[in-house]
Amino acid sequence: MSNIFKHSLVERDLGRILRYAPVADAARFLHPVQQALIHRRGWLRMLAPKSAGGAELPLPAVVRLEEEIAGVDGSMGWVVTLCAGAGWFAGFLPPALARDIVGGKRVCVAGSGAPTGFADVDGDGFRISGRWDFASGAPMATHFTLNAVLREDGVPLLDDAGAQRIRAFLVPAQDVELLSTWRSIGMRATASHAYRIDNRWVHADHGFVIDPAHATAAGPLYRFPFLSLAFVTLAANVAGMAAHFVRLATEAIAGRRHPLAAMALAESPEVARRLADATESMAAARSRFYRLLDRAWQQVVDGVTLPEQDCAELHAASLSLVEAGRSAVDELYPCCGLRAAHEDSEINRVWRDLHTASQHALLLP
Repeated sequence: MSNIFKHSLVERDLGRILRYAPVADAARFLHPVQQALIHRRGWLRMLAPKSAGGAELPLPAVVRLEEEIAGVDGSMGWVVTLCAGAGWFAGFLPPALARDIVGGKRVCVAGSGAPTGFADVDGDGFRISGRWDFASGAPMATHFTLNAVLREDGVPLLDDAGAQRIRAFLVPAQDVELLSTWRSIGMRATASHAYRIDNRWVHADHGFVIDPAHATAAGPLYRFPFLSLAFVTLAANVAGMAAHFVRLATEAIAGRRHPLAAMALAESPEVARRLADATESMAAARSRFYRLLDRAWQQVVDGVTLPEQDCAELHAASLSLVEAGRSAVDELYPCCGLRAAHEDSEINRVWRDLHTASQHALLLP
């Protein structure tokens, strides 16, 4: 197991990610060189507890790294984000089990949040069956997480309010059948396939509750609200992709002539305005986003339970960041020429990735 946790990109890493991004897109999964880099840098352990062999990095540092990776390759950034996020669940598992998993060779936890399966009580464990969609990084996963409806004798168990009880579980990859279902136009190298489990038994200690009151690791990471963590990590990915597109669009526009006027396209007042507006709106949204994230993190570090109003502001800032990126890309795309519509071009790949990633249900306006 590597003990080198890198939470910023060095030039050599950036070059490797960029070099293999088009190859991974065509192959519909991350290139082995990209996978090796992810494991060598320890990025999938960066949210796991130190007590289990993780890095337990401060959340703002993780979010900035995820944005940086997505700013080079959206698919790789997304896999790192989703799989590192699933590794965060180790802070809610029994410590011995967390150590076994996080300490495993080339550990990678993938999963899905929808409760589209069942966990039937069976002795001191559960028998799990169901199908779950959109497990980013599935081909390299050593473990999968899932949510399942609890049942006993085939009857769903209910909570005090009469709703079905749902519990999160972690299962080894050998208990999972992958289904090749990911056919999106973008984020192709995430290989976000579905998976199925058919009547597999797991011990009860493989079930966990994602709530600070049930955390088994003591650090502030595990007191940070899960929904807020999901918002900020996903939004940062879209921001990285949008910034990547704007850089490429600026280069594309600089090389074009206005079709009607005798001037460079970049000299057109309308095009110049679009470029300036895109840059300024994204910078403003990003500044507010990180200001609120840094403030929320410091509150949690100081032992404060994050107020609902602060969570709501952080979620709104996340959506504003996504919208600023999406709007900037849509404003600039028509100025980029047919090269931007060519499937094999870098700018087209970034365009496809952003418009796929921003369809995540949590990021819809």
